[in-house]
Amino acid sequence: MKEENIIEELKQKIEAGGQITREEALALSRVENKKALYEAAGAIRDRFVGRYFDTCSIVNARSGRCSENCKWCAQSAVFKTHVQEYELIDEESCMELARLNAKYGVNKFSFVTSGRSLSNKNIDKLCEYAVKIKQEMKINLCASMGLLTKEQLKRLKEAGITRYHCNLETSRRYFPTLCTSHTTDEKIETIRHAIELGMEVCSGGIIGMGETMEDRVNLALTVRELGVKSIPMNVLNPIPGTPLEGAAPLADEEVLTTVAVFRFINPDAFLRFAGGRALIAHIEEDAIRAGINSAIVGDLLTTIGSKVMEDMEKVKRLGFTTDGI
Repeated sequence: MKEENIIEELKQKIEAGGQITREEALALSRVENKKALYEAAGAIRDRFVGRYFDTCSIVNARSGRCSENCKWCAQSAVFKTHVQEYELIDEESCMELARLNAKYGVNKFSFVTSGRSLSNKNIDKLCEYAVKIKQEMKINLCASMGLLTKEQLKRLKEAGITRYHCNLETSRRYFPTLCTSHTTDEKIETIRHAIELGMEVCSGGIIGMGETMEDRVNLALTVRELGVKSIPMNVLNPIPGTPLEGAAPLADEEVLTTVAVFRFINPDAFLRFAGGRALIAHIEEDAIRAGINSAIVGDLLTTIGSKVMEDMEKVKRLGFTTDGI
């Protein structure tokens, strides 16, 4: 069967309400007609999610001092990365960042903290910030605070935080080669707690850490099985001082193919540009055409992000709306 026929056949399967298998996803990743693959993925996105482009921003609410040994991360205390360290952002700084993002029309604002989990004292403090933000401005709130208990997640929800982020990072097979201080199962337990509480979940991963395409497909299948509808797609930005500082960059085609395959597997999800955006700035528009429909805008955690208004103008020029859902 010709490649164009394989792509079209699987596209029609998805449009009819079906799901592609691991073997079919890997077959898609190997097609030589990449243009047809990307166009089909973009069409699937338009069919299931439309032309709305979701935006979110993050505040580095607790920085450094992390006990975990994730090989990609500048926040780990195990590695010498010279990242800024502080226990908790002050209220005034947090409120001002939230105001700026609300002013720009960003849809979601997320508290992101370093560490395996967050202390109840710090959770209570950030919940106080969340309540004040919701009282003052129109913006949705998210949180990424590690491996929290169900009771801690409930506290976040009561404060007005409606989405919880916990990246699986890579496949279950590959994760232990990158981190030994916690497991994929612990992450999934946190995700399931959030789902049980009625929170939305954001979970994706990082590509370019030495994983195979099969690892990426397995990650995409896992988040599909969990019912995740917001999937961050990070491209590794090698941080000096981490074990992955010498990782070779991915070819543009590999990045775009990964995006398209994720879209075939998760047709109605928001595939989100996240970390490493500066490394793929020259193909961002191609990635949007291949299925991306959301992004973290503004400054990122420990690397340079993007300018909010430039992002808004770019996606509108490509035919998307950024007005809140």
